[in-house]
Amino acid sequence: MKLLHIDSSVLGDDSASRRLGAAIVARLRDVHPGIEVTYRDLAARTLPHFTPMLADGHPCIQRNVEILDEFLAADIVVIGAPMYNFTIPTQLKAWIDRILIAGKTFRYTGHGPEGLVHGKHVVVASARGGIYSEGPATAVDFQETYLRHVFGFIGIRHVEFVRAEGLNLGAGQREAALAGALAKIEGELRVAA
Repeated sequence: MKLLHIDSSVLGDDSASRRLGAAIVARLRDVHPGIEVTYRDLAARTLPHFTPMLADGHPCIQRNVEILDEFLAADIVVIGAPMYNFTIPTQLKAWIDRILIAGKTFRYTGHGPEGLVHGKHVVVASARGGIYSEGPATAVDFQETYLRHVFGFIGIRHVEFVRAEGLNLGAGQREAALAGALAKIEGELRVAA
């Protein structure tokens, strides 16, 4: 079994999404001792934005192939995704641009687009400064809705979120949110693949 672990936060050791992602990977390693883990830190090794410069023949093409191959080889994908300005970090968007490839992960048919990626389990470690899962701010949650749509578009039906919300609403709220997310990882996280 193969696991791909992606981090995208720029906050280093202060990152809640990195902390949650690491806890998810540790839990999956406990359940699946022989799991093979590939790690990609998108903040430490940023990808250039997808532009016409990345057409065939550009030196970045091999890196794009490597990224797609890592993704396609994984049975489980764990993504550390903080919410930046109501959506995902630009680093994570650049990675997604390399895995949504017509003819590889989806195709267009006479009935519309069809996802070609099946049987993967995606777990997103989501960190948010405010509360977006309920209340008036749900209308501006472009992080979770986007990620659900993107992975659904390519055929992945099981996308699980572990959320820590309200992290910037005070120290007590931060610790409670992280404790709740860590408890979910230990108790409710789907660990069988």
